[in-house]
Amino acid sequence: MTASSPAQPWRWEGDRDPGDGSLDVTFPSQGEAETWLGEFYPDLLDRGVRAVTLREADRLVYGPMALEP
Repeated sequence: MTASSPAQPWRWEGDRDPGDGSLDVTFPSQGEAETWLGEFYPDLLDRGVRAVTLREADRLVYGPMALEP
């Protein structure tokens, strides 16, 4: 019997300085991370974030993805 590994946090990384606080949020699932982005991307654009990358722990899931049309 093998123990399951704990869930890795999902997070967005922006194209701005990571210390700016604009993306200091983690999520328990990819779906929740994507839902959050769908709701808050206009605010991120207002803060100057122009593209985001989704990661699960250190694994690249996709991105960079532009936030502007």
